Amino acid sequence: MSEQKTILRALAGETLPTPPIWMMRQAGRYLPEYRATRAQAGDFLSLCYNSELAAEVTLQPIRRYGFDAAILFADILLLPQALGADLWFVTGEGPRLSTITCQGDFDKLVGKDDIHDHLSPVYETVRILRRELPEETTLIGFAGMPWTVATYMIAGQGTKDQGPAHALKAENRPLFEAVMDRLTEGTIEYLSKQIEAGAEVVKLFDSWAGSLKGEDFQKYAVEPARVITQELKRRHPGIPVIGFPREAGEGYIGFAKATGVDCVALDNSVSPEWGAANVQVDGCVQGNLKSSHMVTGGQALVDETRAIVEAFKNGPHIFNLGHGITPDADPENVQLMIDTVRNG
Repeated sequence: MSEQKTILRALAGETLPTPPIWMMRQAGRYLPEYRATRAQAGDFLSLCYNSELAAEVTLQPIRRYGFDAAILFADILLLPQALGADLWFVTGEGPRLSTITCQGDFDKLVGKDDIHDHLSPVYETVRILRRELPEETTLIGFAGMPWTVATYMIAGQGTKDQGPAHALKAENRPLFEAVMDRLTEGTIEYLSKQIEAGAEVVKLFDSWAGSLKGEDFQKYAVEPARVITQELKRRHPGIPVIGFPREAGEGYIGFAKATGVDCVALDNSVSPEWGAANVQVDGCVQGNLKSSHMVTGGQALVDETRAIVEAFKNGPHIFNLGHGITPDADPENVQLMIDTVRNG
């Protein structure tokens, strides 16, 4: 059946008359059924580690909307937790982690081969999904990229400018690179296990790639993506990889060739016309509707959706948002977007 899955066809470089479609964070708080399941789980991390409930929330948007792909419900910070970081969530504020600011902090982490017991519920979620998803729906696994995950591990939380990570990079480059290397190794093992469990595609989320400039972008966004992609494809020949170096700007150009990813996801800081001219020339692109359209809806949503489909129609394209859907989105607007993509 896999030959008929539209996402896999687009990732293989095929230009389709109607682009396949899914959304980042499509299983989330904008859906009442998600909120009910999360309440049942008790808290966010309990939901991530409850394989049955994590599979359920992954399936909810597929049942409601019939997306062409489901993305595993998890969080990019599960890997640092598996590596030994303390992780908790503060209501209304987001994640908090124990920090890495000195060699002693780093020495408390475990190695790449010691993460799997902690992450075994995630692999079980993948196995459940592979059984439960409709046969035409592609299953996407994912992980955060080393730079983005490192910014949380170094600061202990999300930061506006990733300042603590940039400071450690400047002041103690050996320690910073040790963190990056451990995350690169761990990400390979984590995604490899997801693939073994049944993920058909994996996506690399580098949400803070845009704050890396010049040579740093090459060393800490491009190079880890290349290493991870190359090793996953060596272990799992034919596995498609989507890269998302968010807000990379000019760094999107040549990213696919430099890393080996099969598709580059674009945020909405670049226009689809620019993306078609500069990125789609190298292969599949994904994106890039503004998430705010899922809140406001109306004719502007329809017009922008049509414009994106039109801009990317001459090459392989997966329709998606430029970032994740937000909790204040209207589920009706999601349906309007899907109808517009599929029916023109």
